[in-house]
Amino acid sequence: ELLVVISIMALATAGVGLALRDSGATQLQREGERLAVLLDAARAQSRASGAAVRWRADAQGFRFEGLPPNALPGQWLDGATGVRGPGELWLGPEPLIGPQQVVVVSRAHPALAVRVATDGLRPFAVQALQ
Repeated sequence: ELLVVISIMALATAGVGLALRDSGATQLQREGERLAVLLDAARAQSRASGAAVRWRADAQGFRFEGLPPNALPGQWLDGATGVRGPGELWLGPEPLIGPQQVVVVSRAHPALAVRVATDGLRPFAVQALQ
């Protein structure tokens, strides 16, 4: 009986351990997914208006140049979020924009990163970096 109880406790502990994700990884994934949606929205607005739109990351967050002010948010959900490498994407107005990507990182968890990328035809998607 004791062996059965220990086995059940071991399985339960393993299940809980696998179910819990690091809050840093979860937050970074959420930031990446949000950015992908915002980039696709800006791309759609660029195509609808015929105006060129450029996304740029800066020290305060990011901005969409070519859209009306406050058309889309310009802040990360977490202030420790930023980008690695070039923080600039061209979003249109052409239907095909060419492959583009940005790497989103967290200063609180420097080992974690996600890539937000498109092949130029499909919507932006989030990919984990190892």
